[in-house]
Amino acid sequence: MPHAHLRLNQLLAESGSVPIDIYALERFATYLALLQKWNARTNLTAIRDEEGILGRHFLESILCARALPPGIATLLDFGSGAGFPGIPIALIRPEIAVTLAESQNKKAAFLREAVRTLNLSTKVHSARAEDLKQKFDCITLRAVDKMEAAIPAAIQLLSPTGRLAVLTTQQEAPALMTLASQSAPFDWSPPQPLAQGTNRILLLGQAHKSTV
Repeated sequence: MPHAHLRLNQLLAESGSVPIDIYALERFATYLALLQKWNARTNLTAIRDEEGILGRHFLESILCARALPPGIATLLDFGSGAGFPGIPIALIRPEIAVTLAESQNKKAAFLREAVRTLNLSTKVHSARAEDLKQKFDCITLRAVDKMEAAIPAAIQLLSPTGRLAVLTTQQEAPALMTLASQSAPFDWSPPQPLAQGTNRILLLGQAHKSTV
C-alpha cells in the first residue's frame, strides 16, 4: 500500500512529527488492510475510509505513543475497541508491554487476529478491564463508552505513580480532569494537540504517590 505509506508520513510531517521507518510503515499497512477487511463485515469503527483511518486513528495513536515519557514498562489500553491507541503504541514503543482490554467479543476477536498477524507480544484481555488484577504504569482511554465510569475504574488499575493518558477534545478535557481528581490527585501536563485542524488533544496526568 504505497499510498498509505506516503500519506501516513505526510500526516506526521504536517503534525510536526518525524516519519516512521519503512518496517513500521509496512506493519501499519498490514493493520490497515486487516481493519478494512474486518470492518466490511462487522462494525469495528465508525470511520471506515483509508484517509479517515490514517488521519484519525493511526496519526492520533502514533502521536500519543511518542508523547508518552520514557520509563513506562506496562500499559493498559482500556476499552481498546479496534486497537487504538494500544496497537500503534506496541508498534512504535516495543519496550512497553501492552495489554488491550476489550469486553465486546467481536472486537476482542479482531484484536487477537491483529496481534497475531503483526507478530506482537501484546496481550488481549477479552473481558471487563475492571477484572484485571495487575497494576499498570500507564492506562490509555480513547472513545470509551461511559467515560464517567471508565476513568475511576481505570485509576484503580494504576500503579501508585502511574500515568493516565486520555485522548479527548479540548471541550471535554476540563470535566475529565475534574472527574479523575475525584478518585486521586494528579499532576497534569499541558494538553498536547493530536492533529492539525482538529480540537483533539492528549491529556497526560501522573498520579501522586501512594494515593491510588
